[in-house]
Amino acid sequence: MAQTKTWNTTIKVRLDPTPAQAAFFDENFNCCRYLWNQMLSDQIRFYTETDAHFIPTPAKYKKDAPFLKEADSNALVSVHQNLHKAFQRFFSNPSRYRHPTFKSKKRCKNSYTTYCQYYRSGKGTSIYLTKDGIRLPKAGLVKARLHRRPLHWWTLKTATISKTSSGKYYCSLVFAYTTKPSRQIPPTPETTLGLNYSLSHFYIDSNGHAADPPHWLARSQDKLRYMQQQLARMQPGSRNYEQQLYKIQRLHEHISNQRKDFLHKESRRIANAWDAVCVKDTNLVKMSQAIKLGHVMDAGYGRFRSYLQYKLERLGKPYIVVEKYFPSTKTCHHCGSVNEALPAGAKRWTCPICGTTLDRAKNAAQNLRDQGLVQYSASQRQRASA
Repeated sequence: MAQTKTWNTTIKVRLDPTPAQAAFFDENFNCCRYLWNQMLSDQIRFYTETDAHFIPTPAKYKKDAPFLKEADSNALVSVHQNLHKAFQRFFSNPSRYRHPTFKSKKRCKNSYTTYCQYYRSGKGTSIYLTKDGIRLPKAGLVKARLHRRPLHWWTLKTATISKTSSGKYYCSLVFAYTTKPSRQIPPTPETTLGLNYSLSHFYIDSNGHAADPPHWLARSQDKLRYMQQQLARMQPGSRNYEQQLYKIQRLHEHISNQRKDFLHKESRRIANAWDAVCVKDTNLVKMSQAIKLGHVMDAGYGRFRSYLQYKLERLGKPYIVVEKYFPSTKTCHHCGSVNEALPAGAKRWTCPICGTTLDRAKNAAQNLRDQGLVQYSASQRQRASA
């Protein structure tokens, strides 16, 4: 009998809180930030004195900080659990995850997470959706723009309230649902797509197609530069200064939304059209540190890969990651020979063994596709023999 699998999906909606509800959200942001810093400080001091890891519970701080009693208790519990998970990740792999740091009011994101409680008496839940709003603990019924509704078999788990730099409030509802695993179709070279990262084209696939998304930040650079010049001439703290700062924040938010919209649509198109996708484990952070490569992180290729991965997995399709040291660019797709003398800037090159003229990016994507299928077949054989 096939075992069911549990997935989490998120519905993010825009909130229209009243002034009192907005003030309550802001107070919760401050309480969660304060509690995080206090817990982290006590944990560091306790570890220094005893060489042991211990994080106090939120109840310890309510006596000295009575304002914590006005906050959502589940939000304070989530702060404790998030800090505990952050230390678990750090202790498990210090080279990958950094030590938890203190949160700043100016630099950190304003958000808090509350859990949905299901009452035993059957009277309902602490968080639920209405026709035009969301009922949140202690905040009451908050008006929301519900563009999407959850399916009836989904189970609400958490709600994360966040505030953008432009002053907009959002609520991210996390639902859990179970599905039976669908029968996987073995990928073939014809139904598998290889993606090779390209700085100028975002990516080049194994069919030679380039994404070529708009450069949103570059297109708005002149407007953004002019707005920032105006801001620099204004008196900090004045009304004109705050209004101009708000306009700049809205422009940055608009650019971010344009980028996310493209990444979601492009990843959905690929996930629906192909049975498997092969990508390279490229370290974009190290690549962005190279001065001659330009703004690598602006395109959002790393987020695109994460979007593509979870969408493929929910469809029961393999997402194959090829090892980052695989010589996909220097390997000839036709004969398999490796050209170690290939210049770094050559867009087209001729194989010295078979004499085939190759397009650098397309050849790399085809090699990633073939290598990914080899890895997938090996993993399936290993799973069958286990």
